[in-house]
Amino acid sequence: MLSFKYQVRATDGRLQSGMVEAASQEDATNALLERDMQVLSLQPYRGAEASVQALTRWLNRITSKDLVAGIRMLSVMVSASVPITDSVRNISKQSKNPYFKFILQDIANEIEGGARFSDALDRYPKVFSQFFINMVRSGETTGQLAEVLNYLADQQEKDYEMMSKLRGAMIYPAVILSSMTIAGFVMMVYVVPKMTEVLTESNVELPLSTKILIGTSSVMSNYWWLIILGVAAFATAFAYWIKTDYGRLLWDGAKLKIPIVGKLLREMYITRFCQAMSTLMKGGVTMVQALEIASAVMGNAVWKKLVLETIQEVNDGNSMVTALQRDKSVPLMAVQMLSVGEETGKLEEVLHRVGDFYSRSVANMTANMMTLIEPLIMIALGLAVGVMVSAIMIPMYNLSSAV
Repeated sequence: MLSFKYQVRATDGRLQSGMVEAASQEDATNALLERDMQVLSLQPYRGAEASVQALTRWLNRITSKDLVAGIRMLSVMVSASVPITDSVRNISKQSKNPYFKFILQDIANEIEGGARFSDALDRYPKVFSQFFINMVRSGETTGQLAEVLNYLADQQEKDYEMMSKLRGAMIYPAVILSSMTIAGFVMMVYVVPKMTEVLTESNVELPLSTKILIGTSSVMSNYWWLIILGVAAFATAFAYWIKTDYGRLLWDGAKLKIPIVGKLLREMYITRFCQAMSTLMKGGVTMVQALEIASAVMGNAVWKKLVLETIQEVNDGNSMVTALQRDKSVPLMAVQMLSVGEETGKLEEVLHRVGDFYSRSVANMTANMMTLIEPLIMIALGLAVGVMVSAIMIPMYNLSSAV
């Protein structure tokens, strides 16, 4: 697909400009003419201009916070009976993100040209998820767009709050561990060799811990460049491996088995699954369609595979929980509750309740982790420093005593 910059005159006489993607310039022209627009200029985006555009998009990438704020404002304005075109334009004027502003203006132009709101959103699948687009489409079909947007705004805010807490819980240990790694590397390469030089020249019997420390320091001092290259090569190979279907499946499965963190992730994914299914089914989407959309927004290959297996079971006439109950990563209580919901015909309500329950559980676990992480890191740091100091100071003390 190629990008084209256009300037057109709309049916009301106003001049409009923006971007359109098409296979050729002729297709781009036809796409604009289908919106009853008079094409004044149409130029391809190539070379340096395209590079600048890509760099601008990267520097001004749309954050979750931008999206959540925009959806909330849109739901408020649509609920107040403001036309959807005016609502989108008003949000674009208030947005401080140039790229988001451009997207919203283009969406408003699409709607003015006769496109449905959901179809205009579908032009930007990297910004608006299929879950969001399909919910908007169901709201347009049922005439409940305001209610759907309000519900989506609530869900987006809950998801943003949960992910913010998870990221907040991970930032502190990540910073501490990174600092410890860098400090340890510097110590082993520059400091330890000088401190242990006396010990190696004394020809005294050294403890095992001291021998290990000296050996490790010697390897790191002489082959530090090789270690850095090895780490870089491993990181590159690992990044490529997890992009493959098989690698992603194994890696996502391994994360679910990590002690404590694995449980948190399992509950987070069951929360995401239940909330997505509940929201979609409330919007009038069929179960199979809801499962197909949910599989695309799970963010975990194991869970995506599980949801796809669930679709197959439903298509074969079996219960939705048939595939779920076979997988150990799905909490047993969730399986039992969903089974009861299917049997009683209240699946949508049960999905909502299960999603809320595990959402609170994830919030509590995250808060507990944030409380425990700091003392655990301090203990680990103290033990590492203690081992290193004892490996150097004990033989030095023995040497001085012998003299």
